[in-house]
Amino acid sequence: MKKQVVYILFFIGFVGFAQENPVSITVDTAAIKIGEQIQYKISVAKKGTVIFPKLQLDSLGKVEVVETLPTDTLKDTYEKKYLLTSFDSGQYTIPTQQVLINNKMFLTDSLLVNVATVKVDTLKQQMFPIKAIKSEPKTFDDYKPLLWWILLILLLIATALYFILRKKEKKEEVKVVIAPIQEALQRLKELDEKQLLQQNKIKIYYTELTDIVRTYIEKDIYIPALESTTNELIETINDFNESSKLGISKETIQQLKEVLYSADMVKFAKSQPIVEEIKAHRTVAERILQNLKPVKETENELE
Repeated sequence: MKKQVVYILFFIGFVGFAQENPVSITVDTAAIKIGEQIQYKISVAKKGTVIFPKLQLDSLGKVEVVETLPTDTLKDTYEKKYLLTSFDSGQYTIPTQQVLINNKMFLTDSLLVNVATVKVDTLKQQMFPIKAIKSEPKTFDDYKPLLWWILLILLLIATALYFILRKKEKKEEVKVVIAPIQEALQRLKELDEKQLLQQNKIKIYYTELTDIVRTYIEKDIYIPALESTTNELIETINDFNESSKLGISKETIQQLKEVLYSADMVKFAKSQPIVEEIKAHRTVAERILQNLKPVKETENELE
């Protein structure tokens, strides 16, 4: 009789506790296969401020939280859903969870979860040969080193073509050929512009004057005049005049001899001719240049 009274009182207390606990859990399933998901839901009666827990899962860490969903507010309750899964077969206990209602702690029930392996029938399952490793698709970065080499080669080719074409397009400088007589007359004009006589540089004046005459003889008559003495030059001109019929008058040869001797006297004997004599030698030198032209050249000019 006493035992029955105790059982009745325990049952009444349990029912009262159950009615007083505003927290409950529900799951869509407690038995899954590896990789499948469980929807774990905590429901709380609306009685004030509710703070749902960060789930404390099994002690072995085999059950994982896949996603925590937002809290649903229903007419009389708050619901918090969690998606759980496991990748290891076995039985795992999800312990009680603490929920705060108006800063008062309430506990949920614990939950036993069964995770089964996925059976694979290797006899019926078709086996496939191992596939070769697939290479990753090429990207722009893979071709960057090659691109730099191509740009460098193109730059070298462009540079080479530039210099080759530039060399071809470069026009040859046109050399203006001046007749020996024109060159000699131009040098006489430049000698006058130097005003050596006004500076009393008589020796330099005669040196340049005779150099003009001798250079012309070498270029136009082809007689070595620059390295010859006055006597040697006059003898050579006489010989060429007789053998080659240059057609140079004896008067011109005599005038040339006088001018060269006068220059020699100034340069070596240090004589000092007067200004009128120097100017006369300048005039005679120009006349000599005009009269020293070979006969054939003169005939060609007349034609």
